[in-house]
Amino acid sequence: MAIKISKISETTAISLPVESWSKMVLTKDSVGVQKMSMGVSCFKPGLKTDLMVHEEEELAYVLQGKGKIGLKGGENIGYEAGDGIYIPAGVPHSVINDGDEDVIMIAGFSWPEYPPTRKEST
Repeated sequence: MAIKISKISETTAISLPVESWSKMVLTKDSVGVQKMSMGVSCFKPGLKTDLMVHEEEELAYVLQGKGKIGLKGGENIGYEAGDGIYIPAGVPHSVINDGDEDVIMIAGFSWPEYPPTRKEST
């Protein structure tokens, strides 16, 4: 197996509200991973994503900014640069940037591409 590089500049963005985006950088298609994937997201100030439920667990690391992870029922869990975040499979959650700077986050999934995900009502 050879070492492979995937450039974020050559990765297609998943558009999110408020000019935010996510890019899955390391996937089965880009480098041939078998059991995991990794992406980078930029969440602009004012963003609150819909509640989403991934079928696989997620690990995230906050490189810049601060905000909250919103949970079903209205609970919010604060995060800031330097925090690691674990979201178990099946947990409805949203990403909130209620700060005044971009939130930059790296996320990994136990799936070789963006995992099967559904939106959920609040």
